Amino acid sequence: MVLMALDHTRHFFEPAGVNVRDVADPALFMTRWITHFCAPLFILLAGMSAFLYGAQHGRAALARFLFTRGLWLIVIEFTLLRVGWSFDLEFTFFVAQVIWAIGASMLTLGALVFLPRFAIAAIALALIAGHNLFDGVKAAQLGAFGPLWTVLHQQGLLQPAPHLAVYVFYPLVPWIGVMAAGYVLGPLFLAKPTTRLRWLVGLGAALTIGFALLRLSNLYGDPVAWQTQPTLSATLLAFINCEKYPPSLLYLAMTIGPGLIALAAFEKARGRVVDFFVVFGRVPFLFYVVHIYLIHALAVGFALMTTGDAGWLTGAGGRPPSDYGLALPAIYGMTALVVALLYPLCRWMAGVKARNKSWWLSYL
Repeated sequence: MVLMALDHTRHFFEPAGVNVRDVADPALFMTRWITHFCAPLFILLAGMSAFLYGAQHGRAALARFLFTRGLWLIVIEFTLLRVGWSFDLEFTFFVAQVIWAIGASMLTLGALVFLPRFAIAAIALALIAGHNLFDGVKAAQLGAFGPLWTVLHQQGLLQPAPHLAVYVFYPLVPWIGVMAAGYVLGPLFLAKPTTRLRWLVGLGAALTIGFALLRLSNLYGDPVAWQTQPTLSATLLAFINCEKYPPSLLYLAMTIGPGLIALAAFEKARGRVVDFFVVFGRVPFLFYVVHIYLIHALAVGFALMTTGDAGWLTGAGGRPPSDYGLALPAIYGMTALVVALLYPLCRWMAGVKARNKSWWLSYL
């Protein structure tokens, strides 16, 4: 959750023209790269949580929950979050981002849960490992089916009406596979701790080693092959510079592999520091919605104080002036401020959800 806040703080406060994938700028590159773990692990853990819900309530109840929760998230993406990201009340341009991808993946998983677990595993593997086979297929080649391809596989702009546009930032196919994979791995959290830890470490190590070997070969798994750079550090960064939109096979192996190992490593973590961070994980929906509004509002205030103009942050369009932005250390400091400001609210809501088991709180 905190890494996500770092990524979004950087997005709102970085100077214009910054290239976060510039391998010649290690500090900026790694600030962006470390946040790559957020979306894959959010969606994988959502699939695991879905399995645990179904184990307690049954598949029919799980399917209903996934369907209603998925629709709820999609509505929130295109309403409340759309305003939070843009501060623009003219609903003519929308962006389908990570909450859209989670919602659509839940809708799909709601249908998949009635299949045998091995079939869900096969579908997950095919979507994750096989979608890069179609990287050469472009929406413009598919005529009437082009918009569907944009939704499923290729980042791009849709215009369903003359004054309505939707930019698909998160094409769906790989993300559906990630959530389905999480569902398949869900039984590990009903197994004995020794069994769970052995599988998490083994699978995580296999994915991480597999990423390194496949990436080294440059044979398959990412739209862009890595190349040797003028310096060793730049070469290493080029090696891990994998595509997120949509997430390539190598991107997912690079993030989910270490993520599974981290799940095992942190399972027995205890203490005040852990308790601090766990508060945010208990209220992820609240944190996500509020942190977007808070960061955006702070950026507007900062822009007005430093440049006298915040039009590009409030729906007027345009790009930030050349003198806008914070240096990278200050962006880390701003992230710490955001996290500190959100902690009391998140702690309060976590307490409310712990004391009150009303069904509607599960949607918050």
